[in-house]
Amino acid sequence: MAVLIACGIGWRWLCPGGLSSEQVRPVLTSVVYYLFLPAMVLEVLWRSDIGVQSLQYTFLGTSSIAFAMICIWLIGRALNIQHKKLGAIILVTAFPNVTYLGLPVLEETFGHWARSVAIQIDLFATAPFLFTAGIMTARHFGENHSHKHKPIWLNLNAPPFWAALLAVILNLNQITAPEWLLGVLQKLSAGVVPIMLFSLGLALSWQSITLRNLPYALPIILIKLFLMPWFALQVSVFSTLDEAHKAASVLEMAMPSMVLGIVFCDRYRLDSALYAMAVTLTTVLSMVTLPFWYRIITTT
Repeated sequence: MAVLIACGIGWRWLCPGGLSSEQVRPVLTSVVYYLFLPAMVLEVLWRSDIGVQSLQYTFLGTSSIAFAMICIWLIGRALNIQHKKLGAIILVTAFPNVTYLGLPVLEETFGHWARSVAIQIDLFATAPFLFTAGIMTARHFGENHSHKHKPIWLNLNAPPFWAALLAVILNLNQITAPEWLLGVLQKLSAGVVPIMLFSLGLALSWQSITLRNLPYALPIILIKLFLMPWFALQVSVFSTLDEAHKAASVLEMAMPSMVLGIVFCDRYRLDSALYAMAVTLTTVLSMVTLPFWYRIITTT
């Protein structure tokens, strides 16, 4: 995994063929978002065990995100942080990178079955929370010159959500996937992890790390990489998940900051540079904190 991320970092520095990371990354992530990821969602959820445990993933994910949002908001209010910075700080602290990094990490750590955990936490908890409470937060702390606000629920009108809905319907109705279709979906799914990791490397911006923004990094790192997974671990005690699924779901909450939030920072004119810096720092530090939390989770 580290090699694929390093390839993305190398591309950002070298710009082969004169193509910058800003040109390459949107194309790759769009292909993943509109084709490869929906195929993986359909393939995995169609054959997954969907039921009470899915609700438990939703509760663990949303409660952990809400906890992080409240913690960083209280700190921001106490320190009287300027609105545009505080909005970016809340988004970058609360929402973990459960798909672009979480999915490959879980699959590598626990096995192929953990894909289902990552996808369910993303589509049943993180993404709905991001496209509702996350956008409301960005609107509140930022600015938008457009007088027409798209209804929040329209943000859920996206290929991965439609694939998830179709997969759940097929799953609950016990419709067996044809072998030929399963083969096609598996081939498309195979492209998700390497492209995600490569794109993550493209997104890491060392130029975004500035002395002016570094003081804001400490509370972000403390909550994102330590308090949030600790809270998720406490919540998981009350779940009926088996130990392996419990460990996988808690480790998802230990992931670094989500890259996608930079889009909302740009749209609502929050502090995008601060957000990019936090993504870079938390992603690099997660190389140390993720093994730490895995050890804690599996020995608790």
